[in-house]
Formats: sequence, C-alpha cells, structure tokens
Amino acid sequence: MTDDSPGQIDPPVVFGRRFAFSDTFRGLFREGMLLVEETAAYLDGDGRAESRDLPRAASLTYATESMRLTTRLMQIASWLLLQRAVNEGEMTFEQAGTEKAKVRLRGFGTLTEGPNWQDLPVRLRELIEHSVRLQERVIRLDDAMYNVANAEEPAENPVSRQLGQLARAFGSGGE
Repeated sequence: MTDDSPGQIDPPVVFGRRFAFSDTFRGLFREGMLLVEETAAYLDGDGRAESRDLPRAASLTYATESMRLTTRLMQIASWLLLQRAVNEGEMTFEQAGTEKAKVRLRGFGTLTEGPNWQDLPVRLRELIEHSVRLQERVIRLDDAMYNVANAEEPAENPVSRQLGQLARAFGSGGE
C-alpha cells in the first residue's frame, strides 16, 4: 500500500520484464545460442554418421526427434532474439509481444523414455534433454513476462476487498 493513499494498492512488480534485462537473461541467451550451434554441428557431423548405424526403428525415431529438436531450438532462438531486440532498444516490448505470437514455445513434446529412446546416440539424447530443459525455462520466463504484463489489472485480493468494506462501513458511520 502507498503511504499517501490509504486503501490504494501499488501495481505489481513485473519480475519477468526486469529479468529480461538481467545478466541471468544474457546467460540464458548465450546458452540458447550455443545449444543451437552445438546441435547443428552434431547433426551435420557425428550425428549423421551415427544415424547410419542405427536399426530401422531407431533410425525413424532419430529422424523424428532430430526434427523436433531443431524445430524446438529455432522457436527458442526466435524468442530469445526478440527479447534481445527489446533489451537493445530495437523494438518495444509491445512490438515483441506481437511478433512473439508467431513463435511456438509449446507443443514440441519429446518422450525421453519408451521405444527406441535408449537406441538413440547418447549425444542426441543429451541435446534433446538440454533443449527440453531450456524450453521449460523459456516458457516460465515468457509466462512471467507476457501473461502478467498483459493482465489489465491484478486479480482482486479478497482480504483487501473485506478491508475496504469494513473501512466504508465504519468510515461512513462517523461522518
């Protein structure tokens, strides 16, 4: 509550927006871009050679999961680049929000268990697992930045509502 306006509630601090300008975000950005580079190098090099030696069913799983992996990473990279553009003043937060609507952070599920998972090359599994963890972190940050930022007003606090009713009831009786 503010000191000069009893009953007024300060607007919530949008931690997600602040996080986007932090050193932690810059570390997340570097991690994401490095993972994109590592994945591309693996899939174009060792991964290509390793996939040739896989049994047919595992080969199909390799193809499916490598496509999911690259798609997931491209969406994450797009999101990170949008946030960096905001941080560097190249676009407003609102513009990034509009462009962000084109980015899909959800829906690239990967089963890290089940048929043929253990038959995949270890390095591919590591890259997939790392990308899924990164995706989860980016989704949490996106939710913190945009869902809170898009809320017109904070949710009504039932305790504040009750206190307001009491103040009106007792305040109006003495006037």
